[in-house]
Amino acid sequence: MKDWQRLLKADPTDWLLEDGNPSVRYLTLTRILDQPESNREVRHARKRIMEIGVVPAILARQEPGGNWEAPKSFYTHKYRSTVWQLIILAELAADPKHPQLKKACEFILDRARDRSSGGFSVYTAERTGGGRASMVIPCLTGNMVWSLRRLGYTRDERVKRGIDWLAEYLRFDDGATRPPAGWRYRQHEACFGRHTCFMTVVKGLKALAEVPLPEQSAAVRRCIANSVEFMLKHHVYKRSHDLNRVAKPGWRRLGFPKMWQTDILEILGILTRLKVRDTRMQKAFDFLVSKQNEQGRWTLQDTFNDRFQVPIETRGRPSKWVTLNALTVLKNYRP
Repeated sequence: MKDWQRLLKADPTDWLLEDGNPSVRYLTLTRILDQPESNREVRHARKRIMEIGVVPAILARQEPGGNWEAPKSFYTHKYRSTVWQLIILAELAADPKHPQLKKACEFILDRARDRSSGGFSVYTAERTGGGRASMVIPCLTGNMVWSLRRLGYTRDERVKRGIDWLAEYLRFDDGATRPPAGWRYRQHEACFGRHTCFMTVVKGLKALAEVPLPEQSAAVRRCIANSVEFMLKHHVYKRSHDLNRVAKPGWRRLGFPKMWQTDILEILGILTRLKVRDTRMQKAFDFLVSKQNEQGRWTLQDTFNDRFQVPIETRGRPSKWVTLNALTVLKNYRP
């Protein structure tokens, strides 16, 4: 038994490897059991992702243009429209080579990406095309950069410009006496303001964590370091100016997928993916460990299932997704 497995009350691996959820099976084989992509079981599970379950059900509802729901509501129709399906499909390890996935990615790049800055907007600029510059927001930019990279757009220059946008515009104000000035910050005070929105930092860091170290510019490395320190300053989920208080109580309700929101599990997942090792993570880590049941499984406490195209698990029941992500954190964490 490996050291991290001693933290489990029971081993849930066989449960995660069941055939009914091929995405979880595939990711358990590769993330937890370290099987290579060439492994026969891995290849079979990857193939099944596109054949049964949530992924083909979502793709069956896609419009011919690559979108879900009305084209102009690609962001605002939460959580049934195109932005949100891309996030889900990326989380579920959908096959980037599938033509419907490529069509969806191109739809978002055409409609949501601001061609001048490289960030992603919640509205299309109807006269000029592309995303409306004044409505580019950081959490959406982070989510789209992350999703597009996961869906095969790692070398696309349009996505690289989104990475540059994050590196240039993310801020890390923690009760600043002088909030940021200028139109971009004034337009989106909820994102920046005197205290930078946590989701801005988390989703931006999630995207930047996908960039391999040799491909990181100095600006990206600096932004990653600042993002990590911002979350560590808050001990992942506390108020930095009063560490006895929780910053966002909802972050203790674990869920999947988190969409524009976040929780302790997602944040720890990002930090451990970056190989961050810091004692300021320990209480969040201990809290995560405490949430398992006697079978070594974690419960789905937070979900938008009633607003999704296709339901993903059931609130209040043991969750394969939350359990898989929790095991990934336990495996990668070193205090």
